[in-house]
Amino acid sequence: MHVRIVLVEPLEAGNVGAAARAMKNFGFTDLWIVGGKSERVDDVSAWWAVGAIDVVQNATRAATLEEALADCHLTVATTAVRGRQVYDHLQPADVAVLVNEQLGEEHRIAIVFGREKSGLTGREVMLCQRTASIPTWPEFPTMNLAMSVAIFCYELGKGLRPAPKEREPAAHQLVNELTKQTRALLAEIDYFGDKSPDRVCAELQAMVGRAALTTREASLLLAMVRKLSS
Repeated sequence: MHVRIVLVEPLEAGNVGAAARAMKNFGFTDLWIVGGKSERVDDVSAWWAVGAIDVVQNATRAATLEEALADCHLTVATTAVRGRQVYDHLQPADVAVLVNEQLGEEHRIAIVFGREKSGLTGREVMLCQRTASIPTWPEFPTMNLAMSVAIFCYELGKGLRPAPKEREPAAHQLVNELTKQTRALLAEIDYFGDKSPDRVCAELQAMVGRAALTTREASLLLAMVRKLSS
């Protein structure tokens, strides 16, 4: 699945750079800029795109939104909704679900973002198949361009990020040795007093079970108990 971020007539080079950086944070590099080159052309874009200047430099410029969407299989216009009548109220997470359900690896989705001050026109929204907005506080619904790009890229990139390494659970023998050594230490310092050692240790063992200790964690605790016992 290929993700294309389309910025329609952005005014500030800094916003373009920040959007590019947000894209690259989540593994996307296909940036298109629609309209005349109206944004500032100084080094502001490079400053905001630290680490992602390649995304800015390789951005494709298109004269019209139609051109930017021509080879895409799903197109989504973003809007803050406000007073505009919008019948499609997808959220970024909904867009990600839609992509996973309808698009394959060879397909391309375009997420279209409008001008910083006025957003997309009604015609530009109509050019897209779906409409999505970020659920913000009604009193202040408009978000910074780069922040909006980041939220959509975050949701779309979830399935692309490597899964966290599996925790290696401690072996039964290691956990048993930990509970055995802990019981001996508690008895040595007269912790049990008039309490039943079996009952106290059963509760401790249940706690250890719920914690689902890793090999490293159990080994660390066992070394600590042995040191205290020496």
